[in-house]
Amino acid sequence: MEENRAEISSGRRFLFRILDGIEWLGNKLPSPLLLFAILAFIVVIISGIFAGVSVTNPTTGEAVEVKNLFSLSGLDYIFNSAVDNFIGFPPLGAVLVTMLGIGLAEQTGLINASLKGIVFSFPQKLLTAALVFAGVMSSVTVNAGYVVLPPLGAVLFLGLGRHPLAGLAAAFAGVSGGFGANLALTSTDAILQELTAEATRTIDPAYAETITVTMNYFFAAVSVVLITLIGTLVTEKIVEPRLGKYEGEQEGEIDELTALEKKGMRLAGIGFLITFALMAYLSFGPLRGDGAYIESPFFSALVFVIFLLFLVPGLIYGIVTKEISNDKDLTKLLGKTMASMSGYIALAFTAGQFIAYFRETNLGTVIAFRGADFLNSTGFDGIGLILTFIGLTMVVNFFIGSSSAKWTILAPVFVPIMMNLGYSPEFTTLLYRIADSVTNMITPLLLYFPVIIAFAQRYDKKLGIGTLISMMIPYSVAFLLGWLLLLLVWVLLGIPVGPGAPIQY
Repeated sequence: MEENRAEISSGRRFLFRILDGIEWLGNKLPSPLLLFAILAFIVVIISGIFAGVSVTNPTTGEAVEVKNLFSLSGLDYIFNSAVDNFIGFPPLGAVLVTMLGIGLAEQTGLINASLKGIVFSFPQKLLTAALVFAGVMSSVTVNAGYVVLPPLGAVLFLGLGRHPLAGLAAAFAGVSGGFGANLALTSTDAILQELTAEATRTIDPAYAETITVTMNYFFAAVSVVLITLIGTLVTEKIVEPRLGKYEGEQEGEIDELTALEKKGMRLAGIGFLITFALMAYLSFGPLRGDGAYIESPFFSALVFVIFLLFLVPGLIYGIVTKEISNDKDLTKLLGKTMASMSGYIALAFTAGQFIAYFRETNLGTVIAFRGADFLNSTGFDGIGLILTFIGLTMVVNFFIGSSSAKWTILAPVFVPIMMNLGYSPEFTTLLYRIADSVTNMITPLLLYFPVIIAFAQRYDKKLGIGTLISMMIPYSVAFLLGWLLLLLVWVLLGIPVGPGAPIQY
């Protein structure tokens, strides 16, 4: 790696040394599977130490108390919830179902053939930007982007002779940043709007009725360009040079597509279009539902939709290229895909226990409310208040992974505080989305963090948490600085953050 850095500027070499130190320190931690087991044990011990500590929910007036798992009742919970915590680990089903479809497309050779087609036709200079942009826009699919794009980004970069981990990192950064930026309205907008309006009603019920799902749209739309540009620059100027040349398999020249591969791709493409058209019909027809489009039954089943969009073309391609001659061949290929996910399945067991214990003990909720008390006691206003709120929310994100769960807890506390200090609920929600987006990619408590580690370990068997975090920190810092600069300009110009959504209350 050092030889690849010979011509890099002294400033970037210094940055690389810092990131190397973070990677070294992080990789001194146990394997992710064992680390989550240790963290689960630590949560049990801490819950025993702080058992009975409580905070008052200012909205409901109810006390929220730390539950003690270091007790007989806690022991009963630990033993009787273990299977449910594993099966109920949110990403587990989504990842396995999605990977069945993607895996078949990979095992039959469709993804490899598609890569070769891209290599010979796609403007490679725009590849990184396209990957980050796709990650940003993937928030339309809620969390599906975490499952689909990072592994595809890695495969795509590898096919072009670039480091696969750089492609994975670019996609991961885009998906994480996408929760604060998008050209389309998503279910996240709808969820946050409802929570923000509910919190606003405690202060101003009339104002709450004016809060719409488009409350952050202006800022989010402009942020798409910002995040795409920053993500591209960080990938090509920092992350990829630091990783150096990939020494793993599948290096060398990429052969031209054969006639059989072209035929298979053509028919697989037709199959994809037919499947896509059918899904589009279902989304506007039988699975439309009565509410908002992004809250329809179709969108709640998006994981299965993605599975079909990969499965059908992969199946057609395999039949055309003779990779699939009968049902036994299909079963064998699907089995290989699941075998490749065995490490993730094992990791999901310990990660599921840790997240469940943390939720059960109420530790995250208590930390969030205590943080709100701290913010209220600072006496800050203006830029100081904005930065303090963003910083505090970033810290909370290391304890509560779910975006909607965090805002369910934080909105009733922070929205009234910020309103009393002169800031609109819509603007407060925007600040929250920025803080949440920039830290998602570096917090091991993100539900999909173990998923990304499992994907990355396909290309580096020894990869640990430190390596992944050191890759993602440059994105996190750059996104934060870019967003803060954009935010400063926005506030100085007094531009509404969305239609009818002012900065000041």
